Amino acid sequence: MNGHRIRAAVLLSGGGRTLANLLEEIAAGRLDLRIAAVVASRPQAGGLDIAREAGIPTAVFRRRDYPTTAAHNEAINAWLQPHDPQLIILAGYLCFYQRPDWCGGYVVNIHPALLPRFGGKGFYGDRVHRAVLEAGESESGCTVHLVDDQYDHGRILGQQKVPVLPGDDVHSLAARVFAAECELYPRVLGRLAEDLRHGD
Repeated sequence: MNGHRIRAAVLLSGGGRTLANLLEEIAAGRLDLRIAAVVASRPQAGGLDIAREAGIPTAVFRRRDYPTTAAHNEAINAWLQPHDPQLIILAGYLCFYQRPDWCGGYVVNIHPALLPRFGGKGFYGDRVHRAVLEAGESESGCTVHLVDDQYDHGRILGQQKVPVLPGDDVHSLAARVFAAECELYPRVLGRLAEDLRHGD
């Protein structure tokens, strides 16, 4: 691995399973990143405990504490800026995030379906898997994409498919999709880190 690790920030809202997976990949030497900061939108987010145990600086910014989406994002980005992340990684982050002008790298998200289907505002977590099952799809999966000014809309960087099996419910499908996320997200992030490193 290269000695120069790309600095990353992670934004999350829940238990932090994706953060934990990324930290495992980093520790195993398979992902050349350094997670420099973690932001949560909920003070009870389990991902905060994972970050603190890893010695990563954390902060909580609840959307309801700010009058507008823009004000919420300005506060987050003002806190992030001194950490100078080259990659901003959304990992189960449920608020609308606006890329800061000072970020010269990538802002990326992972979505638990094969975009552009089953994406957009209101499509997150179990809602996505339920919609896939109700539509009678034969396959689902996950998508890593760049973040732009619309939900689940930016350029697609990678996808991984999983089958929808007979007898699947929301939980069994979600587990299969998350296993795919644990493979796809580090792979794409590693590629982006290489791009950033060569651009330095």
